[in-house]
Amino acid sequence: MAQTAVSDILRSASLDLAPYEDLYRYFHAHPELSLQEESTSQTIAAKLSELHAFDIHTNIGGFGLAGVLRNGPGKTVLLRADMDALPVKEITGLSYASTVTMRDADGVEKPVMHACGHDMHITCLLAAAEKLVRLRDSWSGTLIVVFQPNEERGAGAQAMVNDGLYDKIPIPDYAFGQHVMRLRAGTIGSRFGTIMAAADSMKITVFGRGGHGSLPHHTIDPVLLAAHIVVRLQGIVSREVDPSDLGVLTVGSLQAGQTENIIADRADIGIDFRSVKLETREKIIASVKRIVEAECVASGSPKKPIFTPTRRFPPTVNEDALAATLKKEFGEYFGEAFDGDTPRTNVSEDFSTLATCRDIPCSFWFLGGIDEKLWDEASVKGTTEEIAGNHSALFAPVIQPTMRVGVDALCVAALSYLK
Repeated sequence: MAQTAVSDILRSASLDLAPYEDLYRYFHAHPELSLQEESTSQTIAAKLSELHAFDIHTNIGGFGLAGVLRNGPGKTVLLRADMDALPVKEITGLSYASTVTMRDADGVEKPVMHACGHDMHITCLLAAAEKLVRLRDSWSGTLIVVFQPNEERGAGAQAMVNDGLYDKIPIPDYAFGQHVMRLRAGTIGSRFGTIMAAADSMKITVFGRGGHGSLPHHTIDPVLLAAHIVVRLQGIVSREVDPSDLGVLTVGSLQAGQTENIIADRADIGIDFRSVKLETREKIIASVKRIVEAECVASGSPKKPIFTPTRRFPPTVNEDALAATLKKEFGEYFGEAFDGDTPRTNVSEDFSTLATCRDIPCSFWFLGGIDEKLWDEASVKGTTEEIAGNHSALFAPVIQPTMRVGVDALCVAALSYLK
């Protein structure tokens, strides 16, 4: 289908986004933590039901859901949005700011905020679903909309797959997703190849022999052991990863002991690392284990260390043919607002798991969400990185034109393959 036809089809059906702006405000004010997205999921299912077009499957991999619209012969396209929020206390000052608190997985009461834009993703996909229903006489094929839980922990997509997602819905020919980012509102960006890095997190527990601080010679100090490990880990990226490749390793937490005159009997180290190539990821994992195990031996640790993976995000890689199609289609539809060579980011997503599990070609893009005037002023000053971005307690995407671009992008991607 020629891009002009896609543009003509998309513009032939208007959709009043005002109700969706109100829905966005509702989702923003009522966030739910990962694995607790029950009310969000129920609201989405109710809105999809109002369209009288989708077969709806709920409670997939937790509170995930999928809607299937069969509209004649043709390709099958999957559009995905994530649903969960973060344990962040919102300080945006918005009239619809979240005041919600929830108990996290450890039973600790936490403030909750849609600090990563998933409320925008949900709303854009619901609006796109309605628009594509209105346009159903102009396309043929099968449309799938997936609303995924637990993205923030990197496990929601895999949970849906493990729970039989593709036994419940058709296996798509193509899968698409998007994410609102710290970019100028009204803009959209994508690229060929890897657009988001892989990310892994793990907790490393090392063991010593506790005792009184006045008798260190009777103990094996896990704090000193952990300190040696932290220093040695810094050499992995600088000395073991090819400088032309991406590698980032961060020690984000180190916890041991409670009192200054007591030597603890264990220490917990929390690390996060990013990579683009799978072989680099494996190299980093192997190096982490080698260093930790060697330092434990050198310190005389009484037990072997324990490595506990806590998160895993795959790299998000845009398939070349889809990236080429979207570059052409987005370029013609959005004009100069589209950047076909947007920089790769080191942040991560688990969207691609929905595709790689069945070798489904996929593509992903970014939406700008920062007020145009604020962005332009910061650009002149060279201070755009000081603008609050994803995961900030101040992150507040402007509703428009962010939503309009997000809705249209999903529709353009779908209509490019539903002919």
